[in-house]
Amino acid sequence: MRSKIFAGSSIIVALLMIAGIFFSLPYYVSKPGIAKELAPIIQVADGTEGKGSFMLTTVRMGRANIYSYVEAKLFDYVELYPVEAILHETETQEEYNARQLHMMAGSKLNAIEVAYKKAGYPVDYEYKGVYVVQVVPDMPAEGKLRSGDRIIKVDGQEFSSSERFIEYVGKKEAGDQVELTIKREDKTKTVNVSVKPFKDDPKKFGIGISLVDDKEIIVDPKVTVKTDEIGGPSAGLMFSLEIYDQLMEEDFTKGYKIAGTGTIDSKGTVGPIGGIDQKIVAADKAGAEIFFAPNEKGGKDSNYKLAVKTAQDIDSKMKVIPVDVIDDAIGYLEKLPKK
Repeated sequence: MRSKIFAGSSIIVALLMIAGIFFSLPYYVSKPGIAKELAPIIQVADGTEGKGSFMLTTVRMGRANIYSYVEAKLFDYVELYPVEAILHETETQEEYNARQLHMMAGSKLNAIEVAYKKAGYPVDYEYKGVYVVQVVPDMPAEGKLRSGDRIIKVDGQEFSSSERFIEYVGKKEAGDQVELTIKREDKTKTVNVSVKPFKDDPKKFGIGISLVDDKEIIVDPKVTVKTDEIGGPSAGLMFSLEIYDQLMEEDFTKGYKIAGTGTIDSKGTVGPIGGIDQKIVAADKAGAEIFFAPNEKGGKDSNYKLAVKTAQDIDSKMKVIPVDVIDDAIGYLEKLPKK
């Protein structure tokens, strides 16, 4: 009898443990990710190779279950966020993932443009259309378009930017239809979508999608950036530095392990990111000696100041360097003595 009770209790405990893994809570949890060398990820044709390394840093983010919730309550640098703090209103997980990947794609384009122009090489673009990032519920595009679709024509016409697409559709009247030529999973199809006023702005008309440009950068020598499923824009600065380093004869790493983070725009301005403290932890574990952090023009709650505090709290020997523009990082590296 006791053995039956014990067996039954064990099964219940096992089921509860399994349920703890698969039962999602209304939170996301983030924790330190990895610091990954960029040289194997980025390849400039006939580019030079440095003795040191540039590294991107990541944060691991996922939907919280019971175990990760408890982990966040017990350990430092493991954070909980309500679902609404991560997902836009009405945004699905699929749309969030697509948004992150498209933001990474945009970050790569900016990084390449900045690095090549800084190194004195010409840059051009080939425009391919727009990507659908999110479909707005209760708008005409719902059920006809989905996240990840690429719109290449509207009413049989190609367009030169997302702004042109929005301008064209916005001139339509309520009830008008537009014919969209889209690519989905390597297949081309045509869908007809009506135009409708937006609930929050009845004077504004659209089909109910958020979108980003799909364009290919044209540079010589060619560059390949393999990011797989890494999402978000926060590696922009480090992408630029790795590409620039490979384009130039001088070795800017000078034998050091250099990590960092920060968005970058096409003018080379470095922007703040989330999870800077967790990225400091990741970089320190990977043995980084230098860390570039967004300075935000010396703001009171800047990424840089939090990065310095975190490095001190974990007794890291990394030097945390503030950057507002890519020239700040390059200037620091130019003065850095060889290791």
